Amino acid sequence: MDEVLKAMCLPDAAPAPLLARLIAALRPDDSGDVEQATKNVRALTFLLNREPDYRAALRSALLNLMSGTRQVSLYTDAGTLSNEGFYPAFKRRIGERLLPPAKNPEYLKDVFGELFADRKDHRWVGSLPQEVWSDLWRALAWGEEDGRVADHTRLQLLEAVQVLTARITAIGLEPELVRVVPEIERFESPFLHLGAETQRYTESYREALIESAEPAEDEKQLLVLLDQCEDILARAKKNAARYGISVGLTYHVLRLKQHIDRMRMLLDLLNWRHDPVDDATLFLLLAELVRAENRKCSVRDLFTENTELIALQVTEHAGRHGENYIAETRSEWSGMARAAAGAGLIVGFMALIKLLLGKAHLPLIWEALAFGLNYSLGFMLVHVLHFTIATKQPAMTAARIAAVIHDKAGGRAWVDELTELVVKVLRTQFVAILGNVLLAIPTAWAIAEGWRLITGAPVIDPAKAQHLLHDLNPVASLALFHAAIAGVYLFLSGLIAGYYDNLAIYRRIPERVAALPWLNRLIGEQRTIRLSRYIENNLGGLAGNFYFGLFLGVTGTAGFLLGLPLDIRHITFSSAYLSFASVTLDYQLPLSVLLWSVAGVALVGMTNLLVSFSLALWVALRSRKLRAREALPLVPAVIKRIFTQPLSFILPPPKAAPDAEPEQDPA
Repeated sequence: MDEVLKAMCLPDAAPAPLLARLIAALRPDDSGDVEQATKNVRALTFLLNREPDYRAALRSALLNLMSGTRQVSLYTDAGTLSNEGFYPAFKRRIGERLLPPAKNPEYLKDVFGELFADRKDHRWVGSLPQEVWSDLWRALAWGEEDGRVADHTRLQLLEAVQVLTARITAIGLEPELVRVVPEIERFESPFLHLGAETQRYTESYREALIESAEPAEDEKQLLVLLDQCEDILARAKKNAARYGISVGLTYHVLRLKQHIDRMRMLLDLLNWRHDPVDDATLFLLLAELVRAENRKCSVRDLFTENTELIALQVTEHAGRHGENYIAETRSEWSGMARAAAGAGLIVGFMALIKLLLGKAHLPLIWEALAFGLNYSLGFMLVHVLHFTIATKQPAMTAARIAAVIHDKAGGRAWVDELTELVVKVLRTQFVAILGNVLLAIPTAWAIAEGWRLITGAPVIDPAKAQHLLHDLNPVASLALFHAAIAGVYLFLSGLIAGYYDNLAIYRRIPERVAALPWLNRLIGEQRTIRLSRYIENNLGGLAGNFYFGLFLGVTGTAGFLLGLPLDIRHITFSSAYLSFASVTLDYQLPLSVLLWSVAGVALVGMTNLLVSFSLALWVALRSRKLRAREALPLVPAVIKRIFTQPLSFILPPPKAAPDAEPEQDPA
């Protein structure tokens, strides 16, 4: 560090390479080592305070760099999305990772990237305490700088504010944004007023720079307009559930938020009384710019940021469906048991069809399609008849739990309420699994016995029966791995259901169906309206069940074609296959085989549930910018509940707790 500062003192020293070397000296060995980074910056501060020549040389290098480069693009482009849209930005980032763009030393943005060349620099820069930056700023003694360079930087900041204003106005009038916030068309838009107010502000500021006086116009009115723009942004997010969301709208919302936040920072820096020692805006901007430069080619960041709002809407739709999978009272609990039993009855017949299709030995592609359609149509029938498959519940209820964590986090009351919700979810899940399995087993047994009575032969031969029993063994087979694959599909089907629910709103599919002339003539206006309402409420459920069935059906064939051990195991079908195998073998099952098979069915069910629930809860938490640790206080509360009230995990109370009476308005 001392050698770099000495080199800066030499005449005609090039500022950019020496500044890059200085930052390399400040960089800790481990990017996450905040303590070492703090020590390095404090060491630099000590040298600057001790050696006036070092201080003057570093200040001169920084001023020369600022005065000799165009700064606007750094303030307007770094850390903000461009107007190219999500998919072009996705392709561009991949291209820049493979072939980095050429650098232009005349632009501060490109030089800035050379200074903070390590991709992890943002970690230590962003984690340094403000007092460390403030001490460094004081050590540079900026009161001695050339005023012309400071004015040049202010002019560049003003130009950046004008560029950001133009972009904010353009985004605010995008048709996608107007679609979800129609008030923009009916009332005076703050986006339109922002341009005129920025023009007045910049003209006043330039005149002040010429006269070396405080500007007549301050930034307060601009900040009010930015507040109004953010209000529209909040309404856009809120209205997304009503009007539907798309990747394009998410991109516009994110881009608008980024530009508004950046403009606020620049206005703060332009404030005539701004003092970096007391205000952390300058250091926050530096950390933000460093992170943007380090992550500018990150495809992961682009995907995560741009899918946040649509992921939230998808999980919100799933969460609303999840409320239907939570039994509050014993009557609802009994209703869930009946619905699960109905699904178990249908699954018994679906298992029969699956076995018969396997005996047909169709060509592989046709066999995969036949298996998939059997599952898909069966699951869709379960949905149409208002039955329930137990393993479909976690993907829905996880979103509901995440919503409660987000809305009511903090305090003992939050833990108690969430614990009660988890108990309700678990006992509903328990009775659903019980209903599925307890009816799938006797249904499959009755079908197998009836088939043997009528045809004189079992549905499957002994070799196939032995194969089915082997596949249920959790130790001797890949049953649990295959159950985990089914759990992933259960999770994906929940997301697909939420996506299609959103699509129905976004594309206004129910209204378009209701307006079809030929359908109105064919079935009548009232039936068409009822059909459109059914589509509005059930499109997601039908689509999720359809794709879930296809996933289950094609996995085994895909695994065979790829030479990979891919297959699926589902608790309800596994229990039905146990009945078919038992009848074929005339109930002559060794006790060890029977016990392993029963254990396999139970473990397959647990794996189905745990995988699908974990993935769904993770996505639901991430969509709300929450982390898994925020649900940790729940764990000891649930464990305590297990020991104190174990029966509550199986049976609900006889009557629901009465809701609090609403307060009467004295008026």
